[in-house]
Formats: sequence, C-alpha cells, structure tokens
Amino acid sequence: MKKAAKEKKVRAVPVWMGILAFLLAFGAGAASKFVIQPAWAKEYSVPWSDALGTLTVDLPYGDGEANRFDLYLPKDNARKRYGLVVYLHAGGFTAGDKSGDTEMLSWLCSKGYVAAGINYTLRSEERPEASVLTQSNEIRAAIPQVIAAAEKAGYPIDKMAVAGGSTGHTLAMIYAYRDAGEAPVPVVFTFGAVGPSCFYKEDWDNYGLDRNTEESDMAAVGLFSAMLGEMIPVEEIKDGSYIERMAPISAASWVTPDAPPTVVAYGTYDRVQPFKASLRLRAALEENHVDFQYFEMPHSGHGLQNDHALYRQWMETVEEYLDKYMPVE
Repeated sequence: MKKAAKEKKVRAVPVWMGILAFLLAFGAGAASKFVIQPAWAKEYSVPWSDALGTLTVDLPYGDGEANRFDLYLPKDNARKRYGLVVYLHAGGFTAGDKSGDTEMLSWLCSKGYVAAGINYTLRSEERPEASVLTQSNEIRAAIPQVIAAAEKAGYPIDKMAVAGGSTGHTLAMIYAYRDAGEAPVPVVFTFGAVGPSCFYKEDWDNYGLDRNTEESDMAAVGLFSAMLGEMIPVEEIKDGSYIERMAPISAASWVTPDAPPTVVAYGTYDRVQPFKASLRLRAALEENHVDFQYFEMPHSGHGLQNDHALYRQWMETVEEYLDKYMPVE
C-alpha cells in the first residue's frame, strides 16, 4: 500500500512540474521582444504624448481588483464615428499588465482610432480559480464598458477590432470568434501573434502530451484543467471527449463563415505554445473562407525574433487590414 502511494506520488511530480514549466515558459516567452529593435519597428511603437490625444487609466468595468482598462482617445474629436481597437496584454495567463502595451496602443491612437488596453484577473496562488475561461468572460464583460466610456467622452464607436500577443492573442481570438455576436458594435477585424487557438493533446508535443502514456495523460489533465478552470477526468483525455469540453476556450472551434478578417503570425520553432495548433486555426479559416493572412516565421520561436522581413510584412498587413476594414474617415 505504501509502495503504491509512493509510486503515485513520484508520477505526480512531473505532471505539476510540466504545468509549472508551461506557465513559466509562457510568461517568459510573452516578454520576448527584439533586443535591438529594427529601425522600421519604430513605425509601430509610439511613446505616449498628450499631443496624440487623451489617456485615461484604470477605468473600472467590474468589481474585481484587476477589472480595469485604459482608454486612449485621439486628438481629433470632431468625427461622427470612430473605430475602436482593443489590444490585450500577454503574460502566460499569470502575469502582465495593460501598461506593457502603451506604445502599441499609442500607435493605434496616433492613427485616429480609439484604443483600449484591458486587464483581467491573473491566475496565481491567491487566485487559483482564474483560468482562460474566466479571463475570456471578463474581456466579454469589459467591451461594452469600454465602448460606453468612449461614447461618454464624445467618441461614438461604430465598429471595432480586437487583438493581442500570446495570451492576449488567445483572448482576442476567443472574443472575435466566440463572442462577437454579443458585441455592442460589429467586430470587423482581429489580429495577433503566437496565441494558442486550441487544445488537442497531440499538438502539445512540446510538453510531451502526445505520448499516450499514463504520465502524459495525467499531464494533459493537469494542464488543460488549469486552462479551463475545471477538472477534466483522465477518462475524457483517453477517449477524446475532452476536446468538446475545451471548446469554450478553443478559438479555432468557433471559426465560422461569419468570422472577422484575421491576420496572425506564428513561429515554427515555438516551444512555448504548440505550433501545430496554429495549423488547425489556419485550416479552420480556410475551410470557412474567412479573409485571412497567416504568417509562418520559419526561423523563429515565441518571440518571432529571427524573421525580421516577415515580421515587418506581418505588421504592414495588419495596417493594410485596419485601413481596409476600419478606415479612419
């Protein structure tokens, strides 16, 4: 009896070590950026200045401590309608803050958009109940409050785009594909990079979940349960029924012919989120005839740091799609 308990304990250690490794890797990967910024990157990274407009920080959208958003209002306040771009921060579901995207949000504001960064409750020892599902629901609750705040300030919103990086990209895709039908205004575009779009254990080979062993199945239980926020029985991992259970946070499963135009980028050598999962997203966009551009960075990992030319092309395409689907008039 003692021997069996000891063996069970030994097997459990790698499972939780794997989950910890994922969360730490995701947090670190989300922070990876060019150490030396290419000259062209400055075009999309603008320091905030009052010359751009008005910035109001930490506006509340709920009762939670993290339920705050920053609102960037462009200098031109005479137009009848404005487009809104929400950009969600990275951080491995456990870290990060909207202030980390100030230069991206400032760039969007400089183009004439109302822009917003939204915080959400992070998973931690104090908040173990936080998950991708609860975070996505917080974003869904925040959007109407962002639009209402903009309109109260004299900036009526008639359409919007939602975007982000890594974790923020996952949450942006969930909103764009799962929740856009409930949005107060049409969601006309989504963009981002390196966000997990689905949870199939065979895709997550970078964490060994594809091995079809007792240990890998238990690792899938631990990791996917943490992402979803509810315990998934190991039997569902074994028989494949977990896929339906993971649907609420699997953005690719919500892609339909009505999905908004999409521009995404992924690194072939990404060891933080599984590259194979991004291929499912691409297939879903293709099958549903969505207007999309998928950029595969063949020499890069999670930071997209080794394909400067493609990275620039991706950002230029983001700008082209913004101009096409949400022109500033």
